[in-house]
Amino acid sequence: MTVFEELQKRGLLAQLTDEEEIKELINHGKATFYIGFDPTADSLHVGHFMALCLMKRLQMAGNKPIALIGGGTAMVGDPSGRTDMRQMMTKETIAHNCECFKKQMSRFIDFSDGKALMVNNADWLLDLNYVDLLREVGAHFSVNRMLTAECYRQRMERGLSFLEFNYMIMQSYDFYELFRKYGCNMQFGGDDQWSNMLGGTELIRRKLGKDAYAMTITLLLNSEGKKMGKTQKGAVWLDPDKTSPFEFFQYWRNVADADVIKCLKMLTFLPLEQIEEMEHWEGSELNQAKEILAYELTALVHGTEEAQKAKDAARALFSSGSAADMPQAVIADGDFTDGAIDILTLLLKAGLVPSKSEARRAVEQGGVALNGEKISDIHFMVTKEQIAGGQQVLRRGKKNFRKLQCE
Repeated sequence: MTVFEELQKRGLLAQLTDEEEIKELINHGKATFYIGFDPTADSLHVGHFMALCLMKRLQMAGNKPIALIGGGTAMVGDPSGRTDMRQMMTKETIAHNCECFKKQMSRFIDFSDGKALMVNNADWLLDLNYVDLLREVGAHFSVNRMLTAECYRQRMERGLSFLEFNYMIMQSYDFYELFRKYGCNMQFGGDDQWSNMLGGTELIRRKLGKDAYAMTITLLLNSEGKKMGKTQKGAVWLDPDKTSPFEFFQYWRNVADADVIKCLKMLTFLPLEQIEEMEHWEGSELNQAKEILAYELTALVHGTEEAQKAKDAARALFSSGSAADMPQAVIADGDFTDGAIDILTLLLKAGLVPSKSEARRAVEQGGVALNGEKISDIHFMVTKEQIAGGQQVLRRGKKNFRKLQCE
């Protein structure tokens, strides 16, 4: 199986240009490709996971990754998938976030001996002369065509700032600069980035001629991957100080049954043959597949030692004398609002407290935990889907547990 065929079988490719040329480059380790990461926080999250795994996979096949940190584009903000404008960040905050990204990416990508590059688009975007940019780049973009792009069209009714309108031009200019400076001949991005990416490919070919080698690939379900990073607590971070290895393990251990095989294919490095055997697993075997997924991804992010600790802790929680003999609490459908229930109501309905005021005190005093993770936010939400998975254990104090179930 070629590298390109494996990417297809793992469900990673959606749209692309110049398919035969792309196959040739990827399969023979001749691609120099980039993926961009806007530093909107001080940690990567699981929404970035697919891109990082893809970079690692292609590098293992001999291709050269460029991790582009969007220190410049972060000052504008990508309008894709948003209903309002991003909060403006200071240069200092952006610089700090960029440094945090660099440390985390090194767990996935080998930057030694020029095997990969990490560059910041602030190095060229912040020094651009506005009039020069209009003449050099703006002349190659049609406003009418830009407005038909999904990333802009969905914002027209609510209002699209001129600041954000420039994002496509800036991202396109990134590809142009990377092509000129580093010979970058391929770009990857989420399916919500297709219009922006095509803009970069077309800019290169218009300025440097049709023979300029620049191609585009989007990742299937990358926008879903971004949603994958959001939970009732906010984001599932790759930084262990924000999301502990145990909590990270439990997040993947509790994925929906319908998603476990898809996640194994897209995010792990297990052989496809092994994963395809799991497609027929049901019941307890499916739970085993989820445990395999959780272990593999936790090991990838936090190392095998932390992954094993998380696995052992999760098993201990549900071992005999713990989860097996644990009292159960059934949460009724009517207790959920928009598919979720707040921690205070959950404690009350589970019979762990006599009142919400007592629930509030328990949370504020640090006496409440879900699956071993302390809950300190009285507004913490738990989704119905999580409870339906049958793996959620709520604890108050040291000895009062309830295994949660849905009605």
